[in-house]
Amino acid sequence: MSADTYTPESVSDAVRKYDGVRRKKAIGNLVKTLHIDNIDVVASYGEDAAVIQNGRSALLLAADGIWNQLMDLDPYWAGYCSILVNIHDIAAMGGKPIAMVDVLSAVDDELMDKVTRGMCDAARAFDVPVVGGHLHPDAPHNVIDVSILGIAELDSVIYSTTAEPGDAIVVAIDLNGRVHPNAGMNWDSVTMKDPKLLRSQIAVMKTLGERHLLTAGKDISNPGVIGTLGMLLESSNVGGLIDLDAIPRPDLEKLGIGFEQWVRMYPGMGFIVTANQGSVDQVCQTFRKVNMAAQVIGTVNNTRQLVLQKGSEKATLFNFCVEGITNITV
Repeated sequence: MSADTYTPESVSDAVRKYDGVRRKKAIGNLVKTLHIDNIDVVASYGEDAAVIQNGRSALLLAADGIWNQLMDLDPYWAGYCSILVNIHDIAAMGGKPIAMVDVLSAVDDELMDKVTRGMCDAARAFDVPVVGGHLHPDAPHNVIDVSILGIAELDSVIYSTTAEPGDAIVVAIDLNGRVHPNAGMNWDSVTMKDPKLLRSQIAVMKTLGERHLLTAGKDISNPGVIGTLGMLLESSNVGGLIDLDAIPRPDLEKLGIGFEQWVRMYPGMGFIVTANQGSVDQVCQTFRKVNMAAQVIGTVNNTRQLVLQKGSEKATLFNFCVEGITNITV
């Protein structure tokens, strides 16, 4: 299928069946088992990072594990992504990343060397150190997990749970990149960039949070653009209508990939945010100043459904009244 012949139904089908979306369903039951209320925890499950009150400030704590498929495809890139996705989790909350720790299991020294080189290059590029962790050498499998600590002003934190009907939905992605040569569902928009640019792109969300220009936000993660939006809407107990043609994209024909693939790809540097209609221009311009394509793609509503539209055609991707992506809020 060429890049311009997709339909709302074909995109809905591709996203709904994508492993990056389907594997999130187990989260809800896990949360029900682990959840414990604590007076200092302002927010936890459903957010990109937990928010822990520390006076007038917030400590932001997150962890992420890399899909074992990526470890098999490219250990260096898996190591790089283990750092990248954690830094994005803190940035998505409007915070500043401080430091990370890791847990690495590796079957041999060669793979361990590739993974750690990727981690080191990413940590240096974003100027966020790895300060400790744990190693399982000669393990029966290859796994890299990283946890990160960040900080923010408590009144400037950006949540996933606060989008409201009437808000504009904005996608911001760095389109200057490549389909990763060893991981076709990854858009590498980071490894070839000047560290100063990368750090300025990560800092945008902190700026938007401090200016109170957003109502909600998430970094675009493994479920892709639309899947990540679905997680944000589910967490906020709202719905949304989006125009597929408005989603920023590179030249898909030149790249030889279809639109269904693009919207499922991990974009390297990308965020989904919601904002009051009066703040949209400022939000988009702030992203564009750091070479990120930013575009309004739709509107939040109170239907608790995510509906995709192209021209006069529509298709319902998620009906959160019936079933969620993570089922945390059910």
